[in-house]
Amino acid sequence: MSKLYIVPTPIGNLEDITLRALRILQEVDFILAEDTRTSGILLKHFQINTPLMSHHKFNEHQTLNNVIKKIKAGESAALISDAGTPGISDPGYLLVRECLKENILVECLPGPTAFIPALIESGIPCDRFRFEGFLPHKKGRKTRLGLLAHEMLTMVFYESPFRISRLLEDLSDYLGSDRKASVSREISKMYHETLRGTLSELISWSKSKTMKGEFVIVVEGKKDTENE
Repeated sequence: MSKLYIVPTPIGNLEDITLRALRILQEVDFILAEDTRTSGILLKHFQINTPLMSHHKFNEHQTLNNVIKKIKAGESAALISDAGTPGISDPGYLLVRECLKENILVECLPGPTAFIPALIESGIPCDRFRFEGFLPHKKGRKTRLGLLAHEMLTMVFYESPFRISRLLEDLSDYLGSDRKASVSREISKMYHETLRGTLSELISWSKSKTMKGEFVIVVEGKKDTENE
């Protein structure tokens, strides 16, 4: 039966891929990849020769109809991103939504995603949390930060190495410099590390060295002073 599979791929260590993910990638008729060059390395490593098609945020609207047409004709497809689970700060939502509209079966496999290890390693309450992903760079950023200043749940953010200091400074300005937080980078890779402290302490750390890798920032929520 034709179907769209959402297949998570390793965010660092290639051993993190599941046996089921490897089987699905071998069995489908074609694979939609965020970057065919990056995904080609992964597939070559596991000796998977399934045809690749480019599907990323800059062309997903153009490729959508062709993909749906192929699946409705009886083909099965797997959607992968460069790393992690498609749809989490990567393309995926649009294709899933349109497939469901067309009554195409969609199945998402469990697998790697960066924010769960970072959240658990942070030492900050993780039973309930708010995933923010990447904050807007300009328009809407101040409004979002103003709202988050009153958020009582643990918050999780993604950021690039080029903007990590700015994000920590903005969080400190709006949430308070003494708010507990953690910064994780290079999750599941050789130089994986997690730093914990107040936002002010993490700002000092971020300015003390050259930043490399993708970052996950976890920040504690506002304390309920009325119940203390």
